[in-house]
Amino acid sequence: MRRNPGIALAGLLALAGPAAATIGTIDNVPAATLMLPYFEVDLNNTEGVNTLFSINNSAATAVLAKVVVWSDQSVPVLNFNVYLTGYDVQTINMRDILGLGNVPRTASDGQDPSDTISPQGPLSQDINFASCTQLPFTNPAISSSFREHLQAWLTGRESPATHDCAGAKKNAGGARIARGYITVDTVSSCDIFFPGNWATYGPTLTDQNVLWGDWFIVNPGENFAQGDMLVHIESCPSCFVAGDHTFYGRYNSGTADDAREPLPTTWASRYLNGGPFNGGTSMLIWREGNASTAAYPCALQGPPSWYPLDTKQVLIFDEQEQPALAGDCPGTCPDPITVPNEAQRVSVADDLLSPFNFGWIYLNLQHPDLISAYGDDAAQAWVIVVMDASGRFSVGYDVLQLDNANDPADPIAVP
Repeated sequence: MRRNPGIALAGLLALAGPAAATIGTIDNVPAATLMLPYFEVDLNNTEGVNTLFSINNSAATAVLAKVVVWSDQSVPVLNFNVYLTGYDVQTINMRDILGLGNVPRTASDGQDPSDTISPQGPLSQDINFASCTQLPFTNPAISSSFREHLQAWLTGRESPATHDCAGAKKNAGGARIARGYITVDTVSSCDIFFPGNWATYGPTLTDQNVLWGDWFIVNPGENFAQGDMLVHIESCPSCFVAGDHTFYGRYNSGTADDAREPLPTTWASRYLNGGPFNGGTSMLIWREGNASTAAYPCALQGPPSWYPLDTKQVLIFDEQEQPALAGDCPGTCPDPITVPNEAQRVSVADDLLSPFNFGWIYLNLQHPDLISAYGDDAAQAWVIVVMDASGRFSVGYDVLQLDNANDPADPIAVP
């Protein structure tokens, strides 16, 4: 990968001070990659569920970011660039994009010399990215035909354009809930490449640990909202060697060429299915599949290369530390429990089959099958817990990290 060491050094110097981070532990510090692990958009109802997130630049130096929208089965469906002047912020509304076709418009100094599109503040740098001059890099409105294609893929339906599928078929009846996840990278140029095309995408990545952001899932019709920080994934070119797990390692054959720290594989979280949280507990879970994913024939339920994703161990405890074992679940406990897609919302009671109302849950989301880029099963994951009080209030937050993919946890021994 070609990197600009001057930019990387400047970024590190700019961040030297109050921000401190541990590579291999995902913490809320400026980073070179951000991830929104899961989004939902109700395409039928403007008062229904929607997702918003922000991209912020923590440095005075202007930067260029690449936003990639993925389906819940990890098919990349859309990308666009966001230019940020120093200390800039860009808020992105997923309903605006998927429902109306309005992609955020930004422009570097070369395309916006009068600062009418991306104004700079008195402390902010504004520079030119010459590669962003021509369409489609000025982010025009998405055409109605392409919007219909996106909506079909993200709701688990057949695309009217390509006649294939890219997402989980979870919409019942006439519901149209778009689902997926989003990544944001610091890059050196505007282009139309996706991470799965690593030979072209990899050389555009930079090591500028300057981005930060947050997210909200809101549902005005049901009077609730959840939010937290995005996942902040730092770049550290000196920290990893070939064979180490890195965030984009499945796309670069485990060469560590992306230099992005890996995510954890194993998690712990409380759950409440009663009391004030009578709406129960759900989890927003992102998981690492095996290599790149492409659209597939709609007769299938998911990509044939990995669907569904199994788990190594899901162990549910009550508040007296008693684990749920075979026979404790409603009906029969599946072994292992399947969390099948790369991005999803799962119910602790209905999907993970908890027989208890209160307690904590151990989630080892490593794959029983090997990940081809590494030859091991230490698949990365991210977990957010959401506790709902049936339309009155809700909370959402990241749960406890127990390891990282380069030092994966072992399952708990169960007698």
